[in-house]
Amino acid sequence: MEVEIKRCGLSAKGMRLGVVVSRWNELVTKQLLEGALDELERLDGDAAEVVWVPGTWEAPVVAKALIERVASPVDGVVVLGCIMQGQTPHAGLLGSDVSGALMSIQVACGKPIGWGVLTPQDLDQALDRAGVKHGNKGREAVKATVEAVACLKSVRA
Repeated sequence: MEVEIKRCGLSAKGMRLGVVVSRWNELVTKQLLEGALDELERLDGDAAEVVWVPGTWEAPVVAKALIERVASPVDGVVVLGCIMQGQTPHAGLLGSDVSGALMSIQVACGKPIGWGVLTPQDLDQALDRAGVKHGNKGREAVKATVEAVACLKSVRA
């Protein structure tokens, strides 16, 4: 049996990423963005385009526009947001709809979309995941997106 193993790198050199950030819960999303941009720089990223949207609900359509744009297209997109749980099922519905839309877009367009959307119970949990105690999920989303872009380039080569 012949087995071919492809390893994907973690260098963002030569990649252009889009970053879509929700203004809703900006106290948290600004920290996610700082972590994301810091990680992109650490991975030798050359270019990023940051687009602020009103809320996480608007992120999929903007991510899709960045991916489908003919002039200066992106290799992948990172979506950053914070959907806090409340007393109604609204947060769960929103998170499910947004994640489903982003998955559909990345599969249809063939470009990775990194999930940097938090779904915490409260502000303390959100801040913990935006860099206080549990790392920075924006940083992790960039790392995953860069690796996925590298894997796609390797598989398509």
